[in-house]
Amino acid sequence: MLRIHFTSHDLQNVRVARQPDPLWELICSVCRLETGQGPLDFGHWRRAARDRLAKDALAGRALRPLRALIPAAGYIPDFLTPPVTGGGLPAGLDALRRTPRARLTGELTRLAEARPLPTWTTSLGRPGNDTLGSLAGALAAYFRSLLEPYWPHIRTAVGNDVDLRSRTVLDGGTQALLEGLRPLARWRAPVLEVDYPTERDLYLEGRGLLLVPSFFCWRRPTALADPGLDPVLVYPVAKAPLTVARNADDGIERLLGRTRTAVLAEVASGSSRTTSEVARAVGIAMPSVSYQISVLRDGGLVASRRDGKYVLHAATPLGLRLLDTAGFSGVR
Repeated sequence: MLRIHFTSHDLQNVRVARQPDPLWELICSVCRLETGQGPLDFGHWRRAARDRLAKDALAGRALRPLRALIPAAGYIPDFLTPPVTGGGLPAGLDALRRTPRARLTGELTRLAEARPLPTWTTSLGRPGNDTLGSLAGALAAYFRSLLEPYWPHIRTAVGNDVDLRSRTVLDGGTQALLEGLRPLARWRAPVLEVDYPTERDLYLEGRGLLLVPSFFCWRRPTALADPGLDPVLVYPVAKAPLTVARNADDGIERLLGRTRTAVLAEVASGSSRTTSEVARAVGIAMPSVSYQISVLRDGGLVASRRDGKYVLHAATPLGLRLLDTAGFSGVR
């Protein structure tokens, strides 16, 4: 769990990025490409990307150095995601090229503790060497080939989330904005408890927090590893409903199956549900419910978190939107 500690000044300085950040999307997309995560959300893009990589030698060469620096899980160097300015990819790459040598050395040393690095990484930022410029070029080539064709769709998904967060702030202020991050995070004033793979505390100390909605972020939020950098929290947005669910009355059952649809609807009927509560409501055995929830979780439709001796399940924004589009009533 990541615990983000707010002061009263921090609460006055919570912002939401208005558009997707190209480098955050790029880094997260490399992680999605390397795994089978999120088959409903990313399966089509992943298949198209792998087909493009097989045909586009330039894109394939660009991906190789990115794979060296971006593991599918664990520590990722912060210099790959410089401060979000809204200036697009050129501004981000320009900031990356200006990363100080001392910072590069420190972050790459930390990465090398978890995985072996190729020898070319030792020359990043070295005076008279343009390896950092070559890395920026690889990032640009990857973006043009694998992300740019989908950028209008990514912008729409992020824009829909920004509209939702904006209405939340207008109706209920900053507290409602933070509470609206459930089930990804829970607001327990003055601490935001975020679903996170490691135990960590981040003290904002008056710097505020930038919320960055992301298309390729998946299941749980992510943040910069260095607590001394300007704090950001990158979180996944709901993706567009699937075509099969839009175009047929029974589309969601055709997609998920009758039992799995019933489990999703029950999970979505309240703020959270335990496994045993879902089993009683749907009328199936606990092992079957656990399996169905794990499949829904892998598809990005359900989020789970431990609360004491219980595991609580809640529908994600994508799960709620899928049910709503299919005409289910009674979901929260």
